[in-house]
Amino acid sequence: MPFAKLGLRSELIEAVVAKGYDTPSPIQERAIPAILERRDVIGGAQTGTGKTAAFSLPMLQLLAESSFNNKRPRALVLTPTRELASQVHQSIRDYGQKLNLRSVVIFGGVGFGPQITAFRRGVDIVVATPGRLLDLMQRREANLSNVEILVLDEADRMLDMGFIHDIKKILKEVPSERQNLFFSATYSKEVKKFSDAVLHDPIEVEVSARNSTAERVDQEAYIVGQKSKRAMLSSMIKGGKWYQVLVFTRTKHGANRLATQLEKDDISAMAIHGNKSQSARERALASFKANRIEVLVATDIAARGLDIADLPYVVNYELPNVAEDYVHRIGRTGRAGKAGKAISLVCENEEDYLWDIEKLLKREIPIFLIDQNGKRREAEMERKPSGKKRTKTQNRGGSGSRNYGGGGGRGRNPRGGGGNRNPRGGGGGQRGGGGRGRNSEGGNSPSGGPSQNKRRRPGGQGNRQRSEGNASEGSSQGSKPPTFRSKLNNLLSRGR
Repeated sequence: MPFAKLGLRSELIEAVVAKGYDTPSPIQERAIPAILERRDVIGGAQTGTGKTAAFSLPMLQLLAESSFNNKRPRALVLTPTRELASQVHQSIRDYGQKLNLRSVVIFGGVGFGPQITAFRRGVDIVVATPGRLLDLMQRREANLSNVEILVLDEADRMLDMGFIHDIKKILKEVPSERQNLFFSATYSKEVKKFSDAVLHDPIEVEVSARNSTAERVDQEAYIVGQKSKRAMLSSMIKGGKWYQVLVFTRTKHGANRLATQLEKDDISAMAIHGNKSQSARERALASFKANRIEVLVATDIAARGLDIADLPYVVNYELPNVAEDYVHRIGRTGRAGKAGKAISLVCENEEDYLWDIEKLLKREIPIFLIDQNGKRREAEMERKPSGKKRTKTQNRGGSGSRNYGGGGGRGRNPRGGGGNRNPRGGGGGQRGGGGRGRNSEGGNSPSGGPSQNKRRRPGGQGNRQRSEGNASEGSSQGSKPPTFRSKLNNLLSRGR
């Protein structure tokens, strides 16, 4: 179906064709007619499938066809990050270049002056991050009383980042009678609950399975020790002659450190994250797009809004602790139906994150390791049972019950037997063997032994690492389970 059959104006169709698009994507084909009918829409589709055009094209048409008598904005688009705000605003400018509509992008990290000037001169469309927009509203420089269309782009990320209270404050300042459009690649229960309260009889436009990734993204995971990740990444980039590699870390400090380490390995790299100034972020992104650097190291805040044509590689140097963020990370590659590759480096503390990601995607990600001969081979890993909470054996203490442990257990977070770090410690009885809990409630027999917590109670004898159970359920000493390192060495030894 051509764009003309969607009911769009000729000026908009010409602008779309000029950007190289001939036919609408599935999300555009279903969302555009509904928005033109002024229906509320909640849209879900994979990253890189044209969601921005799906709401910006009909929004531009509706604004161009309606009359206005003052300088106040009539459409508001909220995004979670500066990069996404800039990307959306640029698309709106490109599509609406032949329409008599004015737009402005609002975010922090830059001066207030130009943004205040834009509001005073008059603007039709505002694309903003919630924080800076609220600042302007408090200064009485942004009046939203004429907003006809409200768009929440990447709604789930805004809720995850704690913008819910800011959004509620903004909603109080816009007319209750308006058109609401929510778009995102992932949807959580929180987003559904929020949309139910805000949207009015919405049309749900979902063109792919929720929380899914693009089919043409080749996904792989590698088992590697934390201290060996940097060496493996450098080897992959150099050995594979990779270019334009987008690498994700979990922290800002980690992004800076990795970029510096890669530079020492003669791999040109820059970091981008929330602590960088806006000019530094724009400079890093421009250098990456122009192939002046090989690697861009980013945090999750940059995952929503990095639109790089034909990006070939995405690397999860550290897996995200929120599975939905994985979808947005690897969604930077394989955009618009093109092929891409997503690599994840998984260490001992990240196995559970990988199982959570597979559960979200409802598919298994191939897992490999590099053996001692430098050859890649498939790793034999025990996967987390679907729908069940993964319980490590080291969290169970000896011969006691599942949650309370028995003699000799050394679980990290359970209420277990002797030697647990944060448990209600042990002594004889049903809850397990005697022992000390570092932050525990010690107890009388049968509940537990001595504790280092302020709330001490007399109890059985025990020590920090080992305790003997005299519980009614049995008396035994728990053996120390195999560590990740021993499992990895075992896997490597099989490949000799």
